Amino acid sequence: ITGFGRTGRLFAIEHWGVVPDIVCLAKGIASGMPLGAVVAAADIMTWPPGSHGTTFGGNPVACAAALATIDLVQRELADNARVVGGHLFSRLRALAGKRHSIGDVRGLGLMVGVELVRDRGTLSPAAQARDRVVRSCFDKGLLLLGCGDSTVRFCPPLTVSERDADIAVELFDSALAEIGD
Repeated sequence: ITGFGRTGRLFAIEHWGVVPDIVCLAKGIASGMPLGAVVAAADIMTWPPGSHGTTFGGNPVACAAALATIDLVQRELADNARVVGGHLFSRLRALAGKRHSIGDVRGLGLMVGVELVRDRGTLSPAAQARDRVVRSCFDKGLLLLGCGDSTVRFCPPLTVSERDADIAVELFDSALAEIGD
């Protein structure tokens, strides 16, 4: 979920200077076409012929989709995730100042979590409230997912605009008001 530009860089690990031995890629690499990849230094990828197999290996259409996806993410979408993600993050932080059920806002780029709590002092999770908010948002046309004990996950498409993010925050705010915050 953090790969291919979502955090504002091609891979989330780049924010911390991590150089992994191996990276496994799938889903986002080809914009939904069936493709996966294992990326590693040559000294790690010295396998004898026949020791590696793949169901979707060598599909030229999926490979073309991957090349186009990587180009688009590197040219535009990672930067959009960084810019719009920063905007979304600041809007949600501001909302936390007025909504007592928000215990924390955390994330990077277009991967932001808003933790709902019963009490800000104890940070006691509000799982049922989270589920009601997610359902209310869905009824309003905003698809959000829960994660962890009581966190709402904002992971919009990398093409999202600041205006779209503003609408999402407004709908989220409205759903919080409905549950009594």
